Amino acid sequence: MRKDFNQWLSTFRESIANYTYYVDFETVYKNYEDIKIELNILNSLIGSKNIENDFEVLIQRYPEVLKVIPILIAKRQMDIYCMDENGSFNYNFKKANYPISQYIYFMRETGLFELISNRLVSNLVDYVLGVEVGLNSNGRKNRGGHLMEDLVESFIKKTGFVKDVTYFKEIYLDDLESKTGLDLSALSNDGKTAKRFDYVIITSKCVYACECNFYASGGSKLNETARSYKTLALESKDIDGFKFVWFTDGIGWLSARNNLRETFDVLDTIYNIKELEEGILEEF
Repeated sequence: MRKDFNQWLSTFRESIANYTYYVDFETVYKNYEDIKIELNILNSLIGSKNIENDFEVLIQRYPEVLKVIPILIAKRQMDIYCMDENGSFNYNFKKANYPISQYIYFMRETGLFELISNRLVSNLVDYVLGVEVGLNSNGRKNRGGHLMEDLVESFIKKTGFVKDVTYFKEIYLDDLESKTGLDLSALSNDGKTAKRFDYVIITSKCVYACECNFYASGGSKLNETARSYKTLALESKDIDGFKFVWFTDGIGWLSARNNLRETFDVLDTIYNIKELEEGILEEF
């Protein structure tokens, strides 16, 4: 029985964020542990009454402390460019490329000396931990891009498929042809396109090539994706023993529903999270 598009769309989710989506604390802890010793050395300057002189003495004795300066201004790069009326400088914090006096100028002008000497923070280790949390939160978009793939894979495993035996992750067309003996040239423009599928599930009756995505917000990307998968659906419909499957969800599709419907109308194997939860993979 053909699904009703509007009813199907009404079950799309607002979010699939898991508990590690917001902050990856494992990475945060690793990053700050790697520089904790140097930060504790720099802690000796907190409350200094003569911070420029004390900083110079400290760097002469412990030059490795320079490498923790960038994270104090929320930068991971060891090369930082700055310019003002006194010139332009590309500071290297891995290995000093200017006299210490120039690094003193950097610390003064960026406000770091004020932060440290005026006790605006009491512990640079705790301060950097907070900076790392902030920087890590910027990676949510990248983590979000994998959430749907991870979710789909969890259902694939739950159904009983075994990785690298009955299902494969991120497999290219030419590798898929080698594994299955199928002629998939119709999908690759006769070998001119290096298409890769998120997952491929192989059963005794069919090879299922799967794409996964989730869109929490709208944009031109959704229309492009829908058109691309419509083309893929049409190109693959006459290949015996092969089915293209699209797992998608997210309320971002509400603003691109017309494009999604065009693909929905030509692709029987398009599913959302609710259908995964209801066991659609059991039918593969």
